[in-house]
Amino acid sequence: MKNIDISNIFNKMADLLEIKGENVFRIRAYRKAAFNIESLGKDISLLTQAELKDIPGIGGDLAGKIEEYLATGRLQAYEELIKDVPESLVTLLKVPGLGPKTVSLLYSRYNVKDIDALERLAREHELKKIPGIREKTETNILKGIEMLKRTSARYPIGKVLPVANDILGYLSGHAPVGKLSAAGSVRRWKETIGDIDILSTSEDPAAVMNAFTRMPDVKEILMKGPTKSTVVLEGGLQVDIRVVDEESYGAALAYFTGSKAHNIRLREIAVKGGLKLNEYGIFREKDSRKMGGAREEEIYEILKLQFVPPELREDTGEVEAASAHSLPHLLELKDIKGDLHVHSNWSDGNMELEDLAEVPIAKGYRYIAVTDHSKGLGVARGLHEERVIEQRKAIDAMNKKLRGFRLLAGIEINIKNDGGLDFDEEILKSFDIVVASVHSGFKQSKEQITKRILTAMENPFVSVIAHPSGRLIGEREAYEVDMEEVLQGASKTGTAIEINAYPLRLDLAEPYIRLAKSKGVSLAISTDSHNSGQFDNMVFGVSLARRGWLEKKDVLNTLDLNRLLIGIKKKRKTGKT
Repeated sequence: MKNIDISNIFNKMADLLEIKGENVFRIRAYRKAAFNIESLGKDISLLTQAELKDIPGIGGDLAGKIEEYLATGRLQAYEELIKDVPESLVTLLKVPGLGPKTVSLLYSRYNVKDIDALERLAREHELKKIPGIREKTETNILKGIEMLKRTSARYPIGKVLPVANDILGYLSGHAPVGKLSAAGSVRRWKETIGDIDILSTSEDPAAVMNAFTRMPDVKEILMKGPTKSTVVLEGGLQVDIRVVDEESYGAALAYFTGSKAHNIRLREIAVKGGLKLNEYGIFREKDSRKMGGAREEEIYEILKLQFVPPELREDTGEVEAASAHSLPHLLELKDIKGDLHVHSNWSDGNMELEDLAEVPIAKGYRYIAVTDHSKGLGVARGLHEERVIEQRKAIDAMNKKLRGFRLLAGIEINIKNDGGLDFDEEILKSFDIVVASVHSGFKQSKEQITKRILTAMENPFVSVIAHPSGRLIGEREAYEVDMEEVLQGASKTGTAIEINAYPLRLDLAEPYIRLAKSKGVSLAISTDSHNSGQFDNMVFGVSLARRGWLEKKDVLNTLDLNRLLIGIKKKRKTGKT
């Protein structure tokens, strides 16, 4: 939880400094530090100052600020900033079409401090009077406000899951719990989460309630009862806990995992079979005899259903498949053999080539693709032709030292506005793998963006289309693209589509994953890692793939290295894998 708290504060400081028009390098320093802290993969409060300085982007000054916050729960530099600039202005920066200069102007000229004031001006068409804001910009601002309001009550799972795991760990060490699990949308791996549900058994529920309500970061206790309590954490996230009897734990876990629609279907099946189902168990209707409920699996067994993994419980066909015992054997994390989208410090990553293989080897991977940005993305220090050649030599030298593992020489190539790519065929064919993506022109029409991606896929050297919709959950809507046409093009050309596992992307969206599977499109689950901690994000991509009903055979990077390379070469020769 401290990692997220500090990351949020540093990001807010960067935003506030940007609104003030402060030094761009100072702003970037805070953003880089926030990014690396959030994806650290370990509890920052347990690190020494020397270990803090080992985090990329953290020097003595920022290490001191981290220690100050950990010791006091406050940061003086942040408090001084919000004396000059209202903290509420940070939210305005999330609205598409508003940059820091415009936000600063809105505040100084119109005293706009929040979303409501901005929306009022936009609806009164007052924003058009401000330099740089046109009618279309005003329309986009209103659309952006609608997006923010729609997502403001929910949190990306990438931010919630670490908190849920921290709570489970805390309760395991500080309360007399027996069985213990997260439930609800966290357990179903929904991309956004409203609140956290915790389920437990215990011989001393009162002690569990005491430990729960006294957790670090509890801001407010909404309710404390003998077996159920609700708290709000410092960041605004609500957490509920219930303690249930051992003989009802399985039924309660199924009930509180949901979804509501899935539960309704199960109850309908129970009624037809002369049974009744609730959070306490499954009972025979005629005499209320309890048939089961201690184990979650019992519920499905008694209903004569195949056990439904939590990720599928959305009433999207899983009940019918479970009734026919035809559910897919879902992809598992252990099936992944490599990562096909990774950045080094040759572009905008933090990892040296020499260190790039360490974590993947420890995970049992057999390969990763080094896919630094191409020259069209200058802001990310994209590679020009000369540096591509230099990096290839460095990768070849590294591979001579490795045994049973290979760094693939790849590139994340920029798809230009006309669908062309940054490099010509001579350079492209030198790569082991080419990942292509859209990084600009997000406001183009659906027809334009769709054509760009289709044109890129027709290039025989493009193996994968990365983060295909460009969305950032809760921050940026997907650009307008005809995803059905893109998937049809992927099927035709033999191009894989990426499931980007970065928790704020989770792109491709779940319905399109199922559509891709139905069209025989291969999916590549990649982390888009920029530092070593982000390799752990693979679990988010795998869980999203499971929600999309994917099996091992559907995923490109479950292949061993030789079969992967054979498929890539086949498209280069024939235009299709």
